[in-house]
Amino acid sequence: MDQRYYTIKQAASLLGVSALTLRNWDKNGKLVAYRHPMNNYRVYKKDDLDSVIKSIETNPRKSRKLRVNLEEE
Repeated sequence: MDQRYYTIKQAASLLGVSALTLRNWDKNGKLVAYRHPMNNYRVYKKDDLDSVIKSIETNPRKSRKLRVNLEEE
């Protein structure tokens, strides 16, 4: 299985949120960010992003409430 990683900018664009939102999710443990070994930048696993997208697609009402709650914190 190919393990693909996305930068914070790529992940934010894919999910339709800001990079700051992803940083907050990482800080609060909502979405785990991994660190690049050379520069310590945040990177996100493709599988983790796919899980977030799947949860949004399967239950849009729940994800809308979750998004509002996460952004208010």
